[in-house]
Amino acid sequence: MPFSVCMRDCYDTCSMVSELKDGRLKVRGNPEHPITAGFLCPKGALLPKWFHSESRLKKPLIRTGERGSGEFRETSWEEAITLVAKKLKETIEKHGSESVLVYQYAGDRGVVNYAFPLRLFHYLNTAMLDYGICDRAGQEALNDVYGTAVGLDPEELKNKKLIVYWGINTFWTNLHGFALARRHNLEIWTVDVVRTETAKRSDRFYQVRPDTDVLFALGVAKVIIEEGLYDKAFVRENVYGFEEFKNYVKTLSLDYVGRETGLRIEEIEEFARGYAEKKGVIHIGYGFQRSLAGGEAVRAIAILPALVGHRFGFIYDMKTIDKSYAEGAFLRTKPAKRIPQMKLAEYIERGKIRFLYIYNSNPLASLPNQNRLRKALKESDVFVVTHDIFLTDTALYSDVVLPANTFFERLDIADSYYHRYVALNEPIVRLYGKSNSEVTRLLAKALGIDNPHLYESDEEVIRKILELNGMSFEELRAKGFVKVPEKPKTWETPSGRIEFFSRRAVERGLSPFPKYRKFGGKYPLRLLTPTHRMTITSHYHNTHGMIDPHLYMNPTDAWDRGISDGDTVEVFNEYGRIKTKAKLSEDVPRGVVLLYKAFWPSLLGWNANVLTTDETVEKYGNASAYHSTWVDVRRV
Repeated sequence: MPFSVCMRDCYDTCSMVSELKDGRLKVRGNPEHPITAGFLCPKGALLPKWFHSESRLKKPLIRTGERGSGEFRETSWEEAITLVAKKLKETIEKHGSESVLVYQYAGDRGVVNYAFPLRLFHYLNTAMLDYGICDRAGQEALNDVYGTAVGLDPEELKNKKLIVYWGINTFWTNLHGFALARRHNLEIWTVDVVRTETAKRSDRFYQVRPDTDVLFALGVAKVIIEEGLYDKAFVRENVYGFEEFKNYVKTLSLDYVGRETGLRIEEIEEFARGYAEKKGVIHIGYGFQRSLAGGEAVRAIAILPALVGHRFGFIYDMKTIDKSYAEGAFLRTKPAKRIPQMKLAEYIERGKIRFLYIYNSNPLASLPNQNRLRKALKESDVFVVTHDIFLTDTALYSDVVLPANTFFERLDIADSYYHRYVALNEPIVRLYGKSNSEVTRLLAKALGIDNPHLYESDEEVIRKILELNGMSFEELRAKGFVKVPEKPKTWETPSGRIEFFSRRAVERGLSPFPKYRKFGGKYPLRLLTPTHRMTITSHYHNTHGMIDPHLYMNPTDAWDRGISDGDTVEVFNEYGRIKTKAKLSEDVPRGVVLLYKAFWPSLLGWNANVLTTDETVEKYGNASAYHSTWVDVRRV
């Protein structure tokens, strides 16, 4: 049976065994895989339903009505590709190559289908995205402290006693990681704003207020240092700026930490002593860093593992293989103009983008301040091409829509940002659409480009990538997955040490130490927009149908507004307003409300990103600040 790998933007990257039986796809987890261990998450179990969906695009479409109206005519691949190539060429001739932007993200994490289309745009010297939507703040913060964001191999957990899930609902978003921790009998603690499913299954839960993670981590560090619980030899030999940091946290009052975080002093001390005794590792989440305070929080949290003697005592990102050959930036003849991902609407408004090619992404569901983005697209003459499996909200706003195929219909490989394995994905059957790499070759041909790098086959690219990373295609094909050879990790900081006093941060105009800052907005309630268990950002809303559109709020906040459980409410701020039903829950603290993110507005009538801020954190790489959104709620 063919090997498959789930290409979703998920930590686990499950290795699967798939087959076609009586014309229907069957999938199961590969029992041989050391991490994903033969079982699939609820979303993975429903992959056949997604694959066989009747709503899959079957033919290219050309828009005939207004953007967003859904008025298209079907056309041939030849006409569609010819039109796209013609408009692309005209845009470059009239406005220059930098007026063209390729917008893609990790909707498909196959190495070829993620990276290969970028070759064409590098060859054309177009503008490229500067990614900021996900974990940019954390990447920058970890580079400030360690000079790298590559953390601990999760297979090392077998030698640990404690894991702290900080700002991550692992039971929903890294189920195999949670199972691995349980398998190795680790004690599990969770730090979060909301009492998540992970928190409920943890041995200890520390519920902090939004933006106070940095203060909690600094308070923990203060206790560890002042009670002499830190690894003195390790710190002396490997940490830069310890004495300065020690003096910095000395000025911090635990009374103040407690008041701000909502924790009792006893809880802060309990965490510090238990963490130091068990030499805990920390899985640093992505979601909580998408805020104005996120980068500073990750910097503070990252100091804790080093205090107790870990060289790399955090789980964050594996970055296992070098994929740069697949992307082909070597085809450029001038440096790339980088457009911040979170500022797409602004650049369209300013007329800086005239041609937009979108694949592996659904920005009209996933980007913030959706009303602004949709208005910008409607009022501009930007030519939009979307290559997707379904008629997404982004496709509805496009001039040309190209049907994509699924990962069950093509050859590819995928690595993981959680574990150190690369998995093989073999084609099982062809139903509809073309792969990202196939469309790239068609466009290159239509543009009259004869560069051989734009016509390499998927297998040729895969073989080259594996070879460059010390692996062989034959071994991968025989087993379905291989472990990536580990390279020696070093602290690539200015001092060559772990920097509690961060010189890199200072160079960006930041404090050498993580700083706590209070944030507020025009409205009284903080809106959090985490992912739902049955979706990955906007994936699967149209096929799985098991979404939860409720607004979760604390009963006291609801009663103050005359709202009862199940009431229809309006949630509003300066960006927009939506109507939904309220669900009261003590899991959500006072002053906070929660909507699950990025459902399809075309199906639901709205999504949370009608409300989210498009403000960015400039000194952390223009990172997103979704969770620094403020709203109010009223009964209607």
